[in-house]
Amino acid sequence: MTLPDARPQTTAPAPDTGRPDSRQGWALVLLAGALALDTSGAAVVNAALPSIGDEYRVGSSTLQWTMTAYSIAFAGFLLFGGRIADVLGRRKVFAAGVALFAAASLGAVLAPAVEVLIAARVLQGVGAALSGPASLALLSQIFPEGPRRNRALAVYAATGASSFSVGLVAGGALTDFLGWRSVFVVSVLAGALLLSGVRALLPAGRPRRRPLDLPGALLVTLGTGLLVYAVSEGAETGWRAPQVLVSLALTAAALVGFVAWERRRTEPLLPLGIFRSRPVRAASLTGVVFYTGAGGLLFFSPLYAQGVLGYSPFESAMAVLPVGVVVVVSSRIAGRLMTPAAYRPLMAASLFLIGTGVTLWAGTPEHGSYWVHMLPGIVVMSTGQGLGFGAMTAATLEGLPPHQHGVAGAVNVTAQQIGNSVGVAVLVAVSTAVSGGATDPAAQLPGFHAAYWVAGATGLLGGLTVLLTRFPQDTARPAPAE
Repeated sequence: MTLPDARPQTTAPAPDTGRPDSRQGWALVLLAGALALDTSGAAVVNAALPSIGDEYRVGSSTLQWTMTAYSIAFAGFLLFGGRIADVLGRRKVFAAGVALFAAASLGAVLAPAVEVLIAARVLQGVGAALSGPASLALLSQIFPEGPRRNRALAVYAATGASSFSVGLVAGGALTDFLGWRSVFVVSVLAGALLLSGVRALLPAGRPRRRPLDLPGALLVTLGTGLLVYAVSEGAETGWRAPQVLVSLALTAAALVGFVAWERRRTEPLLPLGIFRSRPVRAASLTGVVFYTGAGGLLFFSPLYAQGVLGYSPFESAMAVLPVGVVVVVSSRIAGRLMTPAAYRPLMAASLFLIGTGVTLWAGTPEHGSYWVHMLPGIVVMSTGQGLGFGAMTAATLEGLPPHQHGVAGAVNVTAQQIGNSVGVAVLVAVSTAVSGGATDPAAQLPGFHAAYWVAGATGLLGGLTVLLTRFPQDTARPAPAE
């Protein structure tokens, strides 16, 4: 189908045989590559943190900001990124986001001080927030509904779900062999490569004459950014710290103000009516639970592998490499099964498997075996990731008019970021409470196990909720705007 902001087709589209033509295939590579750049951006720095701290002579509290700054900017600007993609044109905003990410990566390469590095990470997060929603909207524009889009979503899903683990491995290898700045050099080169194909492969589109809703953008960016900051800081300094309590209060005020403002707008930043769509609600819930479980396991994995089993940083990164392999295989299976009628069971099965896989780690002992105690849970969880990511992405757009696809994609990515930040922070809080703040890795194991049980129960309950959600038989009608 042709979206309102795309150039009209001059010839009839080719029959949908399920296989993309050459140009569509390269466009999919371009969009999936941008998704990989955005997703891995949160992971590649993990292994480099000790080297960064040694060079700049800063402690862990400052180093944490090289991670937190990216998450805050990414989550905070997502809805605004989706809105301007729908208004100014998807290709234009996509290219701007990739260019900003690459330029910020170059700033990180040249950073003379840690403050400059943190600022560069903020700009990387903004760039990712611009390109992410636009890439999903472009994918729905390039691939018509049917087998072609299902296959494209399977590839897109495999890329998104596996990029974090691949980023961990790549970051560890680059840091060990070439130094931490090489991590950002690769991002610069990847961004330049992606930009070289934008004009030739992506539809140009044209701007739509609609307001950007800057007050709404300011309120939601402030609210989501402060929420990510509050949970990140709360996990580090404690939930009663003054800066955490103030941030949570400001978060509530900003988000309540955002909802009140949006209800009065005729052209809102976030049409609240999209949440009347059951597929959108189910996909948003899936995004939060999906990333709480998967993000939680990937967070605790290096703590267990390095702190308890004595793995090196590179070895602990290699331990989760099977995530990428299994996700690719299970995503291909999901792509063959995926139709609108399959979205709900695929999302439910995904959450069941993620919850089960994380729960399997509740038996990890002090002297555990990778093959017995770690790999089975990784395989089960990764199978769930591959099955559910594409269905979650497709359900986000189901029943919505094309001009809302950008903001709908932003809503789902925001839900994923909430799971990856707020959800994981809750698991960290559970772990800390159970282990009593112990610093010895072996003494922290009971806390890790408690977090796995909570994540597993969340996955199972989330899967049951999605399974019991009755999708309408006809989801083609646009959701009402507010």
